[in-house]
Amino acid sequence: MPSGLRAGFRTAWTDAGSGSRKALWIHCSLARLGVWEGTLAGLANTYSSTAFDMPGHGAADPWNGGDGRDYQDVTAQIGLTFCDGPTHVIGHSFGATVALRMALLRPDLINALTLIEPVFFAVAHADDDPSYQGHVEDFEPFVAAIDRDDRVTAAQVFTDLWGGGRPWEKLPAKAQSYITDRIHLIPAGAPAIEQDVHDVLGSGALERLDVPVTLIEGAKSPPVIAAIQSGLERRLPRATRHIIDGAGHMAPMTHPQAVAEIIRAVG
Repeated sequence: MPSGLRAGFRTAWTDAGSGSRKALWIHCSLARLGVWEGTLAGLANTYSSTAFDMPGHGAADPWNGGDGRDYQDVTAQIGLTFCDGPTHVIGHSFGATVALRMALLRPDLINALTLIEPVFFAVAHADDDPSYQGHVEDFEPFVAAIDRDDRVTAAQVFTDLWGGGRPWEKLPAKAQSYITDRIHLIPAGAPAIEQDVHDVLGSGALERLDVPVTLIEGAKSPPVIAAIQSGLERRLPRATRHIIDGAGHMAPMTHPQAVAEIIRAVG
């Protein structure tokens, strides 16, 4: 697996597939590039794909604050280094918000977006959707655990909320350790997705984005996801929305074939 400096940050990546279309894949928080394996396998003849590890994940260097730089922005800049021509950028959860940020920064490099369960909570907040308050209340135990530096409890709370329905106690010890060791990456990404520090919503940038956007979500996902998707669908002029029956937040891992079928249909 190759590795090297990308936008000033050391990361690792993998290439897969032999299709005529180019795609870049960005995983969710607390995962690594390998989580795309099932979906990539279903698209090997359609796309020539690259997936990379976000900062602090997998084989990438640890994230220690980024010298004051915003976590989402650094990840987006890394992603853009892989786009040497028109690229379909596909992201899941926080990775989907990175994909969107990339398209807003360099729409000339992005010919399509697929946003799977984007956790851009500021959209639901801006739309005054009732699910946003539910999200805030559900997340309070996580915030409290982070504030007292109780990483294990924070990891457990986060996994129970956003792990796709698999309880913390059912995870292997190795997976629990991986998540716990990286749980600080969740608050690192919060300014962009909770407070919209890049003013994506206030600037009207979404309404001006002239790129086809495929929105994918699971039917069993937390209600705030549907609110976010509705808000994005309304703002993005070229958005289409798909809901996968029986899937939750971790649809790329639990329903890779269904996700691949939707992506394959993108022109």
